[in-house]
Amino acid sequence: MPHLRRTDPIRPALIALGMALALALGGCASVIRLDNDVQSYPQWQEGQNPAPGDGFRFDRLPSQQAHDEAQRQLESLVAERLIEKGLVHQPEPAETAKWSVEVSARSQRFLYGPGGSPYSPWPGPGLAGRDYVVTGSGQVVWMPWGWWTPPPHYQRELSVIVRDRRTGRAVYESRAAHDGPWADHPRLWEALAQAALDGFPTPPPGPRRVVIEVPR
Repeated sequence: MPHLRRTDPIRPALIALGMALALALGGCASVIRLDNDVQSYPQWQEGQNPAPGDGFRFDRLPSQQAHDEAQRQLESLVAERLIEKGLVHQPEPAETAKWSVEVSARSQRFLYGPGGSPYSPWPGPGLAGRDYVVTGSGQVVWMPWGWWTPPPHYQRELSVIVRDRRTGRAVYESRAAHDGPWADHPRLWEALAQAALDGFPTPPPGPRRVVIEVPR
């Protein structure tokens, strides 16, 4: 299990209260802000960067071949990004493709997020009882029993590896990851594919954060 960041235990509780009040008073954001952590490793030979019109195909590991539909969906998201960069998807005949692309993904679900615990007492101000909160204006917002149970937390990662088909050499690798309370949805994987190929084929060096907003 990957290490979860430690935060002040009060922070998740305050965030939860803010979300509850927003919903109770009629406010709700229409988009999700995804902070994607990205790191890319381009190793193109001099003068051999992918050019518009170059063909590519997808290669799969044996474990990926056993999950054809899920893998096909991930490859479709990556293909869209590469086509936007000017490359051409050439699955057949595969021999004409100049580049091969390997896509892998990982997703983990946790009972609660960093710093959260279903057993932590509520430390927020203005608490007049376990089933309601009094706001600063004096309004009472009722909460059902057990509402304070924290939501599940998810971590997702998507990686893209490009190889020169003539030599089999890996010439580009990029990984994008994000975490949050959002259940699995194709838009979240689409954002990861977009982040992983941000700046392709010559992305900025070193770790970076790519912020993408997706509709709820």
